[in-house]
Amino acid sequence: MKAIVLRELGGPEKLRLEEVPDPIPGPNDVIVRLKAAALNRRDVWIRIGRYAGIKLPIIVGSDGAGEVAAVGSSVDRSWIGKPVIIYPAFEWGEDPRAQSTNFRILGLPDDGTYAQLVRVPVANVVPKPDALSFEEAAALPVAALTAYRAVVTRGQIKAGETVLVTGIGGGVATFVLQLARKAGTTVYVTSGSDDKIRKAKEMGAVDGVNYRSQDWVKEVKERVGGIDVVVDGAGGETFDKSLDVLKPGGRVILYGATLGPVKELQVRRIFWKQLNVFGTTMGTLEDFHGMLREYGDGTLRPVIDSVFGLEEASEAHRRMEAADQFGKIILRIG
Repeated sequence: MKAIVLRELGGPEKLRLEEVPDPIPGPNDVIVRLKAAALNRRDVWIRIGRYAGIKLPIIVGSDGAGEVAAVGSSVDRSWIGKPVIIYPAFEWGEDPRAQSTNFRILGLPDDGTYAQLVRVPVANVVPKPDALSFEEAAALPVAALTAYRAVVTRGQIKAGETVLVTGIGGGVATFVLQLARKAGTTVYVTSGSDDKIRKAKEMGAVDGVNYRSQDWVKEVKERVGGIDVVVDGAGGETFDKSLDVLKPGGRVILYGATLGPVKELQVRRIFWKQLNVFGTTMGTLEDFHGMLREYGDGTLRPVIDSVFGLEEASEAHRRMEAADQFGKIILRIG
């Protein structure tokens, strides 16, 4: 099969199209012939060596959708030929509150979806909703699952609340905006791009603040007065400032840390304002099915920024690193 193989850490050019052996299913596995995969920021972190447990060579990629091409000896053969979407979390564990110590995500250390074929346990495939194309289905697994758990499972965001989504434009943030709006909330966004704010407003955000040209904390306070829930994937200074815009009793849902650690945190703001801080990562299989109920009928559709061929994975990574995208970047696999 053809696959994008990472053999050494570095720039996008390190992602190289190669001919590699086809995966062989174990007794409880299926082989999925992929029609589409999608990029996540995690893929970039792996490529540049800013992710734990790096092993090389590796085929990265966590998101994928396609058709079952082969099954293991213990798997019902009726799966063969079925269109499926991959649930990319392995060994979550028995506790729905948090993942186990054996938890891992497809694409490291297991070879992932930047390939024509991928091997996963049969428990990790779900029938693809008919309402979604393969590209739309591939856009969902990591980002929409993360957003669903942040909004529904952990955040328990409800109608009438005011929600601030930081860094709109990334895959998770666009899904958070959609799910929060569907829940009946009023959504504001931040971005370093006026164009992304405009697109967010077209999706239903009430307003947005450009953090490059404005004091976004001051602007949010003046426009809204206070926020019930901040959903943040940046961490760093953004997380610190999020505490300032929250109403007393508010909560912040943190799903990432692209800006790194918080350099200085005044803890008194948390206890004095009675704030709640929730961390969240990926989600359980139950969360995954909940997310698919939101998107499976086509009422909500993933926002797709651009589509590249598998052989253009390096160019797709360059677009992600430039932070120009609004929505998910897709690899079409023929």
